[in-house]
Amino acid sequence: MNSPVKLAIIPFLLFITSAFSFAQESLIIQKNLGQINFDGHVDEEVWQSLPHLPMTVSTPNFGNEPSEHSEVMLTYDDEYFWVGARLYTKDPTTIIANSMKRDERSLNSDVFGILLDTYNDNENGYAFSTMPTGIRIDAAISNDGGSFRGVNQDWNTFWDVKTSRDDKGWYVEMRIPFSSLRFQPVGNTTTMGVIVMRYISHLNEIVTFPSIDPRYGQMAYLKPSLSSEIQLEISKTKRPVYISPYVIGGYQQNWSLNEAGTAYQKANKTTINGGLDVKYSVTSNLTLDVTVNPDFAQVEADNQQVNLTRYSLFFPEKRSFFQEGANIFDFNLLGMTRLFYSRNIGLSNGQPTTILGGARMYGSVGKWGLGLLNMQTDKTSINPGENFGVVRARRDVINPYSYVGGMFTSRIGTNGNKNLAYGLDANIRVKSTGDDYLIVKFAQTFDDNISDLLKQENEKHDNIFAYLGWQKRREEKLNFFANLKYTGQHFTPGVGHVQKQGLYGAFANISYGFMPRNEKSPIFLHGPTFRYDIEKRVIDDKMEWHVINPGWEFETKSGFEAEVDLRYEEQGVHWDFPIWDILIPQGKYAYTTFNVSLSNSSAKKLSYRLGSSIGTFYDGEGIQVELRPRWNVSSNFQLGAMYSFNVLRFPERETKDRLNIHMADLNALYMFNTKLSVSAFVQYVNTSKELISNMRVRYNPSEGKDLYFVINDARFLGDKTAVTPNYPPFYNNTVMIKYTHTFIL
Repeated sequence: MNSPVKLAIIPFLLFITSAFSFAQESLIIQKNLGQINFDGHVDEEVWQSLPHLPMTVSTPNFGNEPSEHSEVMLTYDDEYFWVGARLYTKDPTTIIANSMKRDERSLNSDVFGILLDTYNDNENGYAFSTMPTGIRIDAAISNDGGSFRGVNQDWNTFWDVKTSRDDKGWYVEMRIPFSSLRFQPVGNTTTMGVIVMRYISHLNEIVTFPSIDPRYGQMAYLKPSLSSEIQLEISKTKRPVYISPYVIGGYQQNWSLNEAGTAYQKANKTTINGGLDVKYSVTSNLTLDVTVNPDFAQVEADNQQVNLTRYSLFFPEKRSFFQEGANIFDFNLLGMTRLFYSRNIGLSNGQPTTILGGARMYGSVGKWGLGLLNMQTDKTSINPGENFGVVRARRDVINPYSYVGGMFTSRIGTNGNKNLAYGLDANIRVKSTGDDYLIVKFAQTFDDNISDLLKQENEKHDNIFAYLGWQKRREEKLNFFANLKYTGQHFTPGVGHVQKQGLYGAFANISYGFMPRNEKSPIFLHGPTFRYDIEKRVIDDKMEWHVINPGWEFETKSGFEAEVDLRYEEQGVHWDFPIWDILIPQGKYAYTTFNVSLSNSSAKKLSYRLGSSIGTFYDGEGIQVELRPRWNVSSNFQLGAMYSFNVLRFPERETKDRLNIHMADLNALYMFNTKLSVSAFVQYVNTSKELISNMRVRYNPSEGKDLYFVINDARFLGDKTAVTPNYPPFYNNTVMIKYTHTFIL
């Protein structure tokens, strides 16, 4: 073999070798043979005998010795995984404790937490954390976390935490039942991944085990791929049955137009209902959920959103039945386009329908992740009953950070109409030690109604979605995400969500992060950003969307963030569309906006987010300002607000169209303790003159026992006599009480 050929083959062999080499040494966790008095003091003899995990600074000064000393210990017994932590503080008056809220979503206090990658798959996990007030915060991690999109804080499970404080610091004891975790033993040994995190709020300092380089971002402590392996000598655990009956009752008043559209008529409705959810761990890694007459009522109202685009809005799933195992059922195609969107279950033509019952099974078997779902809805006067089915499978391949998979969905009506869809996806880390990922997705849908219509018009069926992407996942130095995409005109997943149809194009988001490794520098990260996006219509190859968006981002070690960018945008409007009462005519538009956003650390007593933009807008001009202040009054009381102001002017039109959109909301939360809280939310938009309000009392003495008292109200605040028929005094008023009690057998 000649030398040039050898030189060509050697790098290739090195690449293959590194791509398949990922072994690491595991930390053996000692089993607890003593007694722990679960009180949050961490002073039992058991804790004294355990080794401490070595903690190092992740941010803001990576690799440094922590400013405050921490002693973190892990152990387990036949029933629980135990975590003990002594979080010493030189000056205890600097400990910040601003919340008693279950699942507090802001880093507004000191925090201690642990992430468990229970399948050791380097992609999914469960996070458990607390604050000095002893609150419970848990989340399901998917897609290797590291950002809010991969963190589902609506997920809850059974576990407990106790905390205590003295003049030396604060202390934590966590006990997490193995029955609340999903894991896959091999023989008598279970291997998991673990990350431990302490956030010292007044210093904006994050310390971790293992050592985590901030090049992956300040939320890298939620990335299972960065966890350290631990081993436990446990193969079988209790598999209890969770039986959760609920009862709900309420009174509702609705005003709606009569069939002739000549007047509003009032309908009063008193309801009382009940149902049952059952959860059973078939094995330590497979879970079965069964539901009969489930209650999918939301105890929080969806926020109104100002939509200045031609595309439909996306609202997140808040219903608890779909939370656990949501990562397995995730099939995100592009942006908010999904092959499976659970909010479609229980909706038909935009109207809610009764869900009679259903079942889900999800978990892992070997290298396979599996999910099965089937739900049945009742018929209404205008819609047939429907059956919803989902099958999801994915398998780890090549290295611990990669998978290939597929999904099949069905939506079949009792009238014979059906919508079927399938999808294939692959997420491949090119090297097991690298940051580069190859992402491939393909999907196709089949809808009876669309097929019949196309046959009548003799048109070709354009029902596929295709996607090819490459991503470098890091924040320091070069970071990019690029893809090619195609969405057919008739791509309509009946159990999914499509934001745009009939488009193809390319996208690139590139940034370069300068991360000074100088301890004295106040800057954590700064650097240029550049976004490019182009989409054309399949039907005529004309421009739909074209964006060129350079900018600069800046972040300090104290938590202050700023971003400025200049956005050039072209849009080809295929048909007229309204923004409230202003019509944007069909045509091609080009406009430019200058955008600025600022925010400070959420741990501050008064925190804020401020965003603004100014420039041209279609054939007019626009200014937008949005402010989100939050006041952490005390550990019992939080007050937040939002004000958004949009100014639209079209001076070149003969009609001189103009529009001012004011949207404001106010939210307050009072926490008597970690079990009882009262929250209130009010929102007003001047263009619709609608006021939406929500008040909620929650009593949660322990996981599985929940009492809610909720009042929702929506009403028109303008001149009710200005139009015919006159507006009613309100649109909707609901008073509801709900109680759920979980029995563990």
